[in-house]
Amino acid sequence: MTVASFFNRASRVLSSSNFLLVCTLSGGGVVAYSESQTGAERPSIDANEPSKKKVVVLGTGWAATSFLKDLDASLYDVQVVSPRNYFAFTPLLPSVTCGTVEARSIVEPVRNIIKKRKGEINFWEAECVKIDSSNKKVFCRSNIDNLVGSGEFSLDYDFLVVAVGAQVNTFNTPGVKENCHFLKDVEDAQKIRLSVIDCFEKAVLPSITDDERRSILHFVVVGGGPTGVEFAAELHDYVHEDLIKLYPTVRDKVKITLIQSGDHILNMFDERISSFAEKKFTRDGIEVQTGCRVVGVNDKVITVKVKSTGEDCSVPHGLVVWSTGISTLPVIRDFMEEIGQAKRHVLATNEWLRVKGCEDVYAIGDCSSITQRKIMDDITAIFEAADKNKSGTLTIEEFQEVMDDIVLRYPQVEHYLKQKHLRDFTFLWQDLRGNESKEIGIEAFKLALSHADSQVKSLPATAQVAAQQGAYLARCFNRRDHAEEDPEGPRRFTGSGRHRFLPFRYRHLGQFAPLGGEQAAAELPGDWVSMGHSTQWLWYSVYASKQVSWRTRVLVISDWTRRFIFGRDSSRV
Repeated sequence: MTVASFFNRASRVLSSSNFLLVCTLSGGGVVAYSESQTGAERPSIDANEPSKKKVVVLGTGWAATSFLKDLDASLYDVQVVSPRNYFAFTPLLPSVTCGTVEARSIVEPVRNIIKKRKGEINFWEAECVKIDSSNKKVFCRSNIDNLVGSGEFSLDYDFLVVAVGAQVNTFNTPGVKENCHFLKDVEDAQKIRLSVIDCFEKAVLPSITDDERRSILHFVVVGGGPTGVEFAAELHDYVHEDLIKLYPTVRDKVKITLIQSGDHILNMFDERISSFAEKKFTRDGIEVQTGCRVVGVNDKVITVKVKSTGEDCSVPHGLVVWSTGISTLPVIRDFMEEIGQAKRHVLATNEWLRVKGCEDVYAIGDCSSITQRKIMDDITAIFEAADKNKSGTLTIEEFQEVMDDIVLRYPQVEHYLKQKHLRDFTFLWQDLRGNESKEIGIEAFKLALSHADSQVKSLPATAQVAAQQGAYLARCFNRRDHAEEDPEGPRRFTGSGRHRFLPFRYRHLGQFAPLGGEQAAAELPGDWVSMGHSTQWLWYSVYASKQVSWRTRVLVISDWTRRFIFGRDSSRV
């Protein structure tokens, strides 16, 4: 084809379609990319089409990412605000501290996640500094310095999803913020990794005495929960499998101490797991100090109060990792004061994850806690709703008809039935009657359910809870219009009709506690407890399958394989 004939043909194509034409003269190549169809095929814009509701999501953690992955973004105008432009698989943070897994292997860019969603989602790397619920507006500030232009902006919303997480709780202990490492984010894990290497490099200097070496190589972990225990186990493996080979002169100077204020470590697990972990740590040489509370930390010494004696004990250290729980972020505390929740420790939501005292604002993840309504607050209304013939008593048919909705609306009733070993409502009915009467009155009804509210429990601040909340809320948003016409929730006992959605119900899928030495403990549904080497391989398979993308899944598995073959990297990079 001649050049003239080519451009004649190209002119005919360009007359019917808009094109971006890029010619590279040096290589002689030509690339053409079609931007739009012919004028006859262009979709028309309906001026009367209603605008989409604006949904603003604060955060990119477990709750927010789960929400975004399941949300049908084509139904809304979605905007995401977070100071971090990535999602981190936080259960593997202890592995990052010792180089078992690289930091980049457990993070996935947020833009990679949202570009795969149906519809358009905008992301802004900034921090929310204020929530103005009365005007439905959030104020944000970019943390990127040294750039031209203002980094402050505001966003209007129709629905706000707060999923900003929480911060480490120091309990106002003197010196903690200045002298301790935390393990909440990827940056924290990377700092710990560098500090561990620094401790060993300094300890082998010829000018350091043996006493100073013991102090430098004394690693203290405060907090006997899953994070603290897993870090202590990872650090022990790192030291004994890799570092003592590189620093053989200080192999007998290393000490790891785990401090727990309670009577046992892993006290949220089955006591068999707690006992197994304590015995294993003792065999491995990890000192476990229970019944001790840290009262102060400086750059050289950590001071502990022993509960049994009331005495203070000061111990030199080289590195302290603080892992004792979480507290509310300042922006959430300010928001709580604005909406009348100033006396609470965490943002309160109802069973549908909507913030109490605030319309169209939802909170999920570590920044919030569900306040379950007590059945005794509505017991009279429930009885009256069940008593259709207004006889003042309930028959078994009336009782069974209302119990399904009771269990949906008040999940503590189901827990109460399980605790009482009652298989179904028929057995509860027999308990209610107490005699051969075929009907029961309101006092017997109240008496039987009066202890159900004792089964109300707060959900733990875990990734599993946050992920389930995000998925649940996304489903509610996807079905919002449909649920207006066809509500799926339980009946309203204190009003008319039914709730639009089923209340959030957490399903516990189990929890793991890696204990080092290729051993782990697991507490799985059905009261099943597993410990040992086989459980560690179960941990590998579950955590690999739970990765947010195939990219991170491959990277994590390759890191584990690399560690088995070559060991952990001790470079200070």
